[in-house]
Amino acid sequence: MSEIEQKNDLLLYLQQARDAVLWKLEGLSEYDVRRPLTPTGTNLLGLVKHLTMVELGYFCLTFGRPHDVPMPPPDEDSYATPDESRELIVERYRRAWTYADATLKELPLDTVGSVPWWEEGKREVTLHHVLVRVLGDTQRHAGHADVLREGLDGAVGWREDNDSLPSRDPAFWRAYHDRLQGLAEQVRDR
Repeated sequence: MSEIEQKNDLLLYLQQARDAVLWKLEGLSEYDVRRPLTPTGTNLLGLVKHLTMVELGYFCLTFGRPHDVPMPPPDEDSYATPDESRELIVERYRRAWTYADATLKELPLDTVGSVPWWEEGKREVTLHHVLVRVLGDTQRHAGHADVLREGLDGAVGWREDNDSLPSRDPAFWRAYHDRLQGLAEQVRDR
């Protein structure tokens, strides 16, 4: 497989994860995309903002490549402030993709960069490593977003037109849930 084919293959999966994360925002209120849904504050719009910083950090800063997307302080990259609209955060994420994709297209996979926030002596990394790392991180956060969205309104799956589930029948899922609950109760006192 050529390097171009390798890049295209990995970029395809990265883009699918990016799209899945954004789909999780569709149809929700401003309140629901911002509110913390876990004890640690995880929220849907914050995941998008965080992934923007991930892409800019790894694909631009690490390789000394310019970008014009404002970066918040590290302690503000996981939530939207009241003056940051959903549209602004999504637009910045899409702009980050443009810069990341340009890095991938213009640099060989064996290009070495330096991750400024990693420990001294361990900062050198290849573009291939960064691409795999960001792909994994984006997939992980897409999974978080999937669970958060399911808890909000039951919307699940990879995309709106492809939920990748064996059934859409609520009765199927109630029965499945009840079956798993029964199995768990069988071992409750072990």
